Amino acid sequence: MGRRHLARELALKVLFELEGDGGDVERSLQYHVAESRADTEVADFARTLILGVREHQAEIDAHLRDASRNWGLDQMAKVERTLLRIAAFEIRYLPSVPLKAAINESIELAKTFGGPDSGKFVNGILGRIAADEALRRHPDEAATPGAS
Repeated sequence: MGRRHLARELALKVLFELEGDGGDVERSLQYHVAESRADTEVADFARTLILGVREHQAEIDAHLRDASRNWGLDQMAKVERTLLRIAAFEIRYLPSVPLKAAINESIELAKTFGGPDSGKFVNGILGRIAADEALRRHPDEAATPGAS
């Protein structure tokens, strides 16, 4: 298992745990880091994901609502919703992370921790978010030649 994969898994566990009660991020993270025997680099990337998702959750959730046309956030399984938030944070706020890596990692984690169709569900929504992000980053490429 790769280091970033483990960091994403730790972020998933911490965010999942804290979603209902908003408890202590650092205490939860340290517990899961110790449990998985992760090193400082893994813990630091997990912390970046956790704090980033929490800081930008309103914007991330707005993107998820736009991208998931048939599902409200409250209708999504908690694991899928949490994974989508992590990946959406990476796609939108961590341009150094390749889009494909953020999406593929989330799909793999969804297959591991979610239901039988979680990977497909996560892939579908993240595909729309990635397309929207590509348009946001490169609006000139979306322009139609000759349009005014």
